[in-house]
Amino acid sequence: MVDSARALQTFVALVGLAVAVVLGWLLFVEIPGGSLARLLGVVLAVVVGVLGAQVAGRIASSLVADYEVAEVAVEGPITRDGGRPLPTMPGGTPADDIVEQIEQADEDANARALLLRLNTPGGQVVPSDDIRVAVERFDGPTVAYATDTCASGGYWIASACDAIYARDGSIVGSIGVIGSRINAAEMADKLGLEYERLAAGEYKDAGTSLKEMTEDEREYLQSLIDGYYEEFVDRVTDGRDLSDEQVRDTEARVYLGEDAEAIGLVDELGTKEAVKDRLAADLGVEEVTVEEFEPEKSVMERLRGGSRAVAYSFGAGIASVFAGDDGNRVDGFEFKLR
Repeated sequence: MVDSARALQTFVALVGLAVAVVLGWLLFVEIPGGSLARLLGVVLAVVVGVLGAQVAGRIASSLVADYEVAEVAVEGPITRDGGRPLPTMPGGTPADDIVEQIEQADEDANARALLLRLNTPGGQVVPSDDIRVAVERFDGPTVAYATDTCASGGYWIASACDAIYARDGSIVGSIGVIGSRINAAEMADKLGLEYERLAAGEYKDAGTSLKEMTEDEREYLQSLIDGYYEEFVDRVTDGRDLSDEQVRDTEARVYLGEDAEAIGLVDELGTKEAVKDRLAADLGVEEVTVEEFEPEKSVMERLRGGSRAVAYSFGAGIASVFAGDDGNRVDGFEFKLR
């Protein structure tokens, strides 16, 4: 079936190319007179032919698709815009783009299942949850495939899938939250800097680095951390066959693939081929073909992608920094999933 579909696509593309070249030749070579006009006509005919082949190829792909599974990647830190918190950190795919790809796959009648490929240390809370919601709404089997790292916000997303696969060396887990701030009050005193408070609301500047934190402020910020943690635990227990106690017992540790499987964070270990076999069984077919859905990227964005993301995932920690306008930063106080 797959071979016949591809053969039909090729045939339609070739027919489109032939029709476009003939039409271009008649319009730009035969009808105009003069050698220069003919030379320009040949060039234009070739251009029209290439464009015609591309259009015909798209038409053929839409008429006869040769895939049953849509693959969407979540790579690098999860942020709203895919930006880098620091120049040395790799950028990730913008969360809104990932959501868009999942929604396009859901609307594609040919994409009967979703393969979510994850290599991420985590990211901002709301963007991570947006991706999770999109996965939950997908109409069909969903499988998460953890490659190098699936931690924090990455696991938050993966837990929404019907099954989670990982490799032996994959790093999985990190179900926890940490809050951090830089206490620069003493340094400010030495430099002769004085913090002058102009604020409305008792806790508006809680966590500001230029002043000492009061016990009330510490309790307030800890309550936010506890709230994020409760939500994280709820997400995992809702999506996985794990009890509240089992999730809390992980104590935000990360696990290699085999250990993650043993405690239920991962369903099975295997390569992408094993994931495809699982999806084929879910769809009731002998084999599946996977089509990668990805947002348009510039050449420079593609070149920046690969090795830096892997290096950051391992070296910068299993934690993901929550910052920006998503409610994950209170003045100088940062929240991280860990």
